[in-house]
Amino acid sequence: MSAALVGVVAWQAPALAQTPPVGGDLLGNKGIVRPEGIKAPPKTKATSFVVADAGTGQVLAAKDAHGRYLPASTLKALTALTLIPKLDPDLKVRPSANAVNQEGSAVGLSVKTTYKVSDLFRALMMSSGNDAAMALAETNGGLDRTLADMNAEARRLQAFDTVAKTPSGLDKKGQSSSAYDLALIARAGLRNPSFREYITTKVAKFPAPKKWYEIANHNKLLWRYKGMIGVKNGWTSKALGSFVGAATRGDKTIIVAVMRHEGYFWEEVADLLDWGFAASGKVAPVGQLVDPLPDPAIAQASAPSATPSASVPARAQPLTDAVADGQDGTSRTAGLAVIGAGLLFGLVWLGYGLRRRRRSRV
Repeated sequence: MSAALVGVVAWQAPALAQTPPVGGDLLGNKGIVRPEGIKAPPKTKATSFVVADAGTGQVLAAKDAHGRYLPASTLKALTALTLIPKLDPDLKVRPSANAVNQEGSAVGLSVKTTYKVSDLFRALMMSSGNDAAMALAETNGGLDRTLADMNAEARRLQAFDTVAKTPSGLDKKGQSSSAYDLALIARAGLRNPSFREYITTKVAKFPAPKKWYEIANHNKLLWRYKGMIGVKNGWTSKALGSFVGAATRGDKTIIVAVMRHEGYFWEEVADLLDWGFAASGKVAPVGQLVDPLPDPAIAQASAPSATPSASVPARAQPLTDAVADGQDGTSRTAGLAVIGAGLLFGLVWLGYGLRRRRRSRV
């Protein structure tokens, strides 16, 4: 076993992809990767999962962490994270017929009722309203703009497995996410107070044409699991079950993400959370939830590099002074020479122009 694998057990591990996986090489394995010195994570029917410490970002165990699958309504976590900073929570919105008539799960919006943006975010994250997702997208300037914003936010988070084609998570060709990316999105969301408020609310009053009614959070663990925070569950016939959530005990917050689960996953998620709390701080991590990119690096992340480092992906290559100036210092000298020659030429040309102007006035 190589030094990189000390303290970690990897099961059914095929060859890693050529590009280093975000968060560490071990996360490129299709099978289970877990630490030694503690019992194995509980069994789950999920095709892919991640257990991570939200505070440290350490990935404690995973299976096919970067496997790309249909996210179903877990994608709404990205929708909320993207749009919360952009929309005034007190802005009043009257939804369009297009929004009201979205297929799938809905909170029951009406074209006759005006809603605050904060109401729509509660409908999005509590009731998984596809109608609320479209209403928020239209409020943000339209579907195309919102999808562009969501995909830009995913890149900022380094959630490179995620491609948003809808704001609701309804299945669409080319749409994808991964358990690793869902954990990244959840971790970022937990740092946003409004996001936390929406996902932790169990029951809320919601406007209707004639009177208010109550909506309840679809996350069953908010009632069943001590310290549960949220975040989002989802299901479609093609995506199957998906979930990303977090819970806090003392100073520890554990994130669990599962994708493509064939059945009832709530108890399995609770068991994975228990395992995460037992493992956190006591075992060698198998990977890391990376931090978001600073804004200037987003453009750099998508720009190809001719000679990337062998150990760092091209998207993470900084432009250092040594590279910019040339390692032998000749580029800086040559650059100064060119600048000096340019200034001299400019002065000569200016003198010539002034002489011609004097003659033309005579």
